[in-house]
Amino acid sequence: MLTATLDPQLQQHYLNILHLEDSELDHQLVCRALRKDKLAFQITRVDTLNDFTQQLAQQSFDIVLADYRLPGFTALDAWSLLQTSAAHLPFILLSGAIGEPAAVAAIQLGISDYLPKDDLQNLARVIGSALEVFKAKAAETRAVSELAASERRLAHFAQHLQTAIENERAAIAREIHDDIGGSLAAVRLDLAWIARHSQTDEMREHVATATDMLQHAIGASQRIMMNLRPAILDQGLYPAIQWLAESFQRRSSVKTSLVCNQPALQCSKPIELTAYRTAQEALTNIAKYAQCSLVKIELSDAEGVLTLEVSDNGGGISDAALNNPAAFGIRGLKERAKVAGGWLDISTRPGHGTTVILTIPLDGESSTPTEADFL
Repeated sequence: MLTATLDPQLQQHYLNILHLEDSELDHQLVCRALRKDKLAFQITRVDTLNDFTQQLAQQSFDIVLADYRLPGFTALDAWSLLQTSAAHLPFILLSGAIGEPAAVAAIQLGISDYLPKDDLQNLARVIGSALEVFKAKAAETRAVSELAASERRLAHFAQHLQTAIENERAAIAREIHDDIGGSLAAVRLDLAWIARHSQTDEMREHVATATDMLQHAIGASQRIMMNLRPAILDQGLYPAIQWLAESFQRRSSVKTSLVCNQPALQCSKPIELTAYRTAQEALTNIAKYAQCSLVKIELSDAEGVLTLEVSDNGGGISDAALNNPAAFGIRGLKERAKVAGGWLDISTRPGHGTTVILTIPLDGESSTPTEADFL
């Protein structure tokens, strides 16, 4: 190993270079070119693939300089070994006339650069450029990796949040059923007793009014419970979506149709709940904003993929509204679809209505959260 450091005051850190070269003379010319450009460096020359691999394992290098043709192998063989090692380094070819096609092919493989041996006066510049590009690519790789990790954490958080929301909804629904529902039922019995024992028409009239109000409260509590925890899903996804469509049509007076290729379609409870919530949110948005006269719902499990499509003939959604950072309803639907292993698409054009399409591959159900995670 040859170590050369020119004027340590010039740089705080020297370059540790691995030089794959079978000619001692060419090696010395490389060292002279580096000294001439006043680089602080340490250089190790090897001329076999075995020594090349050993040095990579024993030392930490900053860059590899390699002759193209060596006895029994080429620099491309060394490049392949470098890719399988733990070291990730910029790699520069230093060779004679290897031909432009060979140089281009090497660059396409990922080799950093190529410099003819008769152009060593540019070696320092080429090394500096290769190091900068390598650092930039490494930073990009780290950024991509960190972004992917961040997205995974966000997905896990979204799943946790969705699970917490569904658990809270289920808990509230149980409280309404057990406490409020029980109390309302007891009040209805008492009113019925009072009605039977009323002595005057005025009292019976008050009892009838109270009974009507009570019946309205019971209906409201049942509707709230259904929205919080759709027990109708126990009958299947198609009946649940059908109930949503019929309820929406009664409340809004908007003609609503439902088409399903397989009314008895079967899928896991988490996927059923995802589809149900998507349809529920889509219909809620239609009631608030669409100003439409027709809603179509299509449900299908063709080719092992659950597809739910909810479309209207309303005014559509503007790009500003669709991309609004505060549009948590749409973002929530997309995150819910992602948690279930699917995706959500929204097609809209101002004045031509909106279509919400949920797609979930059914063959990936095993990777989705279990029913216990939601209920």
